[in-house]
Amino acid sequence: MTRPHPGGGNTNQANSLKPEKPKNIKEIPRYLWEIISGFFYRLFYIFKLVWEARPALLFIMLFMSIFNGVMPVIGARISADLLNSLANPTGTFTNREFSSIGKFIIQLTKATETGNSWHIIMALLILQFSYNLFNALVSSVYNMFVSISGEIVTNYIKVKIITKAKEVDIASFDLPEFYEKLENANREAGMRPINIMRSTFSLFSTLISMVSFIVILITVRSWMPLVVILLAIPSAIINFTYRRKTFFYMRRRSKDRRQMDYYSNLLVNKDIVKEIRLFGLSSTFITRFKNMFKIYYAGIKRLIINENIWHITLSVISATVNCFLYLFLARKVFEGVFFIGDYSLYTSSLSHISGSVSAIIGITSSIYEGSLFIDNMIAFMSVKKKIVPIIDKPRHVKRYCGHTIEFKNVSFSYPGTDRKVLKNINLKINAGDTCVLVGLNGAGKTTLIKLLTRLYDPTEGVILLDGHDIREYDVDELYQMFGIIFQDFGKYAVSVSENIEFGDILHEHENKEQDIVRAAQQSSADVFIEQLPNKYDTPLMRYFEENGIELSIGQWQKLSIARAFYSDSDFLILDEPTASLDAIAEQEIFNQFDNLRKNKTTIFVSHRLSSATVASKIVVLENGEIIEEGNHSQLMNLKGRYYELFTTQAKRYMTEVDENDVLDENMAAHTRAFGAQHGVCPCQMMSQLR
Repeated sequence: MTRPHPGGGNTNQANSLKPEKPKNIKEIPRYLWEIISGFFYRLFYIFKLVWEARPALLFIMLFMSIFNGVMPVIGARISADLLNSLANPTGTFTNREFSSIGKFIIQLTKATETGNSWHIIMALLILQFSYNLFNALVSSVYNMFVSISGEIVTNYIKVKIITKAKEVDIASFDLPEFYEKLENANREAGMRPINIMRSTFSLFSTLISMVSFIVILITVRSWMPLVVILLAIPSAIINFTYRRKTFFYMRRRSKDRRQMDYYSNLLVNKDIVKEIRLFGLSSTFITRFKNMFKIYYAGIKRLIINENIWHITLSVISATVNCFLYLFLARKVFEGVFFIGDYSLYTSSLSHISGSVSAIIGITSSIYEGSLFIDNMIAFMSVKKKIVPIIDKPRHVKRYCGHTIEFKNVSFSYPGTDRKVLKNINLKINAGDTCVLVGLNGAGKTTLIKLLTRLYDPTEGVILLDGHDIREYDVDELYQMFGIIFQDFGKYAVSVSENIEFGDILHEHENKEQDIVRAAQQSSADVFIEQLPNKYDTPLMRYFEENGIELSIGQWQKLSIARAFYSDSDFLILDEPTASLDAIAEQEIFNQFDNLRKNKTTIFVSHRLSSATVASKIVVLENGEIIEEGNHSQLMNLKGRYYELFTTQAKRYMTEVDENDVLDENMAAHTRAFGAQHGVCPCQMMSQLR
């Protein structure tokens, strides 16, 4: 196990949340060192984040910690002097009755000369009022500044998290532990860092005031503050023990809490609420949510009860001892050793010391617990990106000159599993090719595209771009080569035009509006867009806008295809681009593909094999392996797997009207398109299918 150290440079620090418990007495110092050094490492991490976001906040907090540490002592002194002056209406004062504040007021008001105590009483009352007013004003301004700064710091941290999420590999999203880190980091990015900062400086101010009151009490009896402090030690141990237990319990139950969130989100998810209602799933999910909560609640309840039993016992002991200390001070006043104001000052000092010790314990344990949760953020921010160039000086991609992609003995398994999704793939796609990937669900078609675009790296083998390992190229430049639409395409709650523009957001188009309209026309999306209330400016979805329009799945797919057409890319890659479209709309889009692919290399996955007839290369995948490769005519003549799939689909378009098989209109359209392209008579084709 990696030992935490305060140096801060160790990325494994994030994984050392729970130091290994000591096996013998000799290991206790090491164990304590790991806990303490880990605590200060996390605290330093938070300070660094706040400094990056709002440097002035640290200086203001430091000033306020000193201010809040000194002011209670000054207030207690003023109150004691005021009580002593009220207890002596004759105006005969001695130096023993007052602090330096009171003595200054006496000299200022010349109370000893006049024999009138009212002047000093009024002066002390004004001073106390001024003290309270000044304290309240400074605290209010400080709280306002911290609240404003807290929003800035919170936003800064959230931006860091989402920026990090943008940078991490797609492969990370396949791992449950990554989602846990991401969820935990998001959860802790709220006000926890700023609250830890406030608690840290509050601890500093509490220490200042406590030391000041200890100095006051030492002049009376040196053992009194010591007794109060010793009483707090057991409470401190209990606090720290249960903060750690609570944190690690929450961590163990992280999966339960994610399941609870999942079930609650299902019940309010507008995309599936109809299905949940119709299938009567609401009660099932509510029951599962309740059952998960019962398991989680049982453990947290037990921790809370056990901790508070200890605190109640210690509170009774502490209250009893404090009672005897108060009796001791009251006796001294009765004997004339102290004045009534002194009694107020000393009891106030006892109360402050006791409260300060409790506050220090509570604040420190709170900071400690908070720092443990911040470790979730550190763990997420420490995730390393693996999809990077493998050479120090990455190659630059030459755009718009035609490119060759070659797979050599490529195999691939998704992270966290040994099952090979692709096995020994050997494939070459030349510049200008139109390549169609064919196969049943789970054959590995989409995975092959993910490797081609370097969202993942092969487990075995190599992918070459223009004869060079694809891993040698600058990753961002590589991504810009591809205009791609996946089958689980994005639906963005923005305007129609923005949904299309997202296809090439990194480049400024000189005629952006015209290019957007042209892309919509090429995908046949312009037909429904022109019918929308504000056409291309119409907001989509109702997440943010009441007048947002909900599109059908087919309309969304046309919009996603428009994104691909809008992109100024070298490769046009479409994964099931027409799965939600009817056959006629599909044929219109593939006609547009014919025009676009003249200057691009086109790769697409489609279960509708009529689209494969336009391809220069058809690749048939089965169980992660390439089993057939060629153009439509070659594979039909081969009468293998592709022939079987194609003829099976073609027969689905046939409708039996009478004894003779007659093509329906859609099948006729596809048959004529095929015949026109390949010089095959539709009658001959249908006789082949029969």
